[in-house]
Amino acid sequence: MDPVVIPILVAALVVVFLVAATVRIVPQARRYNIERFGRYRRTLQPGLNFVLPVADRVNTKLDVREQVYSSDPKPVITEDNLVVNIDTVLYYQITDPRAAAYEVADYLQAIDQLTVTTLRNVIGSMDLEATLTSREEINARLRAVLDDATGKWGIRVNRVEIKAIDPPNTIKEAMEKQMRAERDKRAAILHAEGERQAKILTAEGTKQKDILEAQGTQQAMILRADGESKAVELVFQAVHRNNADAKVLAYKYLETLPHLAQSDNNTFWVIPGELTEAIRTVTTACGDQSAGTGLSASAEREDAAADVADSDKDGVGAPEIEPNSTLALDAVAAADEAAKQAAAAVSDAKAEAEAAGETRLPGRR
Repeated sequence: MDPVVIPILVAALVVVFLVAATVRIVPQARRYNIERFGRYRRTLQPGLNFVLPVADRVNTKLDVREQVYSSDPKPVITEDNLVVNIDTVLYYQITDPRAAAYEVADYLQAIDQLTVTTLRNVIGSMDLEATLTSREEINARLRAVLDDATGKWGIRVNRVEIKAIDPPNTIKEAMEKQMRAERDKRAAILHAEGERQAKILTAEGTKQKDILEAQGTQQAMILRADGESKAVELVFQAVHRNNADAKVLAYKYLETLPHLAQSDNNTFWVIPGELTEAIRTVTTACGDQSAGTGLSASAEREDAAADVADSDKDGVGAPEIEPNSTLALDAVAAADEAAKQAAAAVSDAKAEAEAAGETRLPGRR
């Protein structure tokens, strides 16, 4: 080999090595800290950079994008002396690569320990109930403390989130029982409210029903009474308009007597006080029209009617007669006799009316 070629090759290799050691290409979102003879010189930005070979070297390569750090669960004691395990998630970003490399030895470990101590200070002033319901407050206080402490490290803490709060198993069981009791209480209250509303609505419905039934009964009674009053008024007007005499009225009265004994449940019956007056009226009418031929019969009937009237006067109106007494038997016999006399008087009156040429009774159609 030519002795001139060897030095040329050596020189070329040295040049290539120097060029490679001089040029530094930094990716986007990365920062390189350059030291010259062991002392910090500058921080390389993304792109093509030139350094002195042998004298300059890259000390640290840092990522300036936002990072996520999830710590392990840490035991923390609350104000009511309960140990809970809290797991946090930290979002941070390197803002000063030089400070992150030279102000703290391990910024992740420093942030983790600072998070634990801050959590213990914050949660130590809260009980378990406040700890479980105050996550936003804990996050805000924790972020304020971490952001203030990590500022000189060239790190900005963007967010701190509590991922989980795990109380002891006994506390979990007690909390579950409490929650179950609260749900049962709400269910019982809702059930009682429903029953109360149902009873109120039922009472209102019953009240409205009773009111409507009472109003209906009232209207029916008013209409019935109105109808009866109008019927009585029409009968009264018809009687006075046709000028019915006492004989016809007595005859109609005698016609209603058989209806008094139609009921099968009667254990006693009453002889009306007006019966003798009606018989006397019919007898008198028949006696006036017979004029002499039936005088003896009319006299006998009048004597019978007078006897019945005397018995009525002695009994004070219409006495109640017991069925099994002797007086009851006498009263029944007297009533039968009076009924026979009344029937005979009616028959005589009809016969005499037909003989006289009267084809209808006054007031009847």
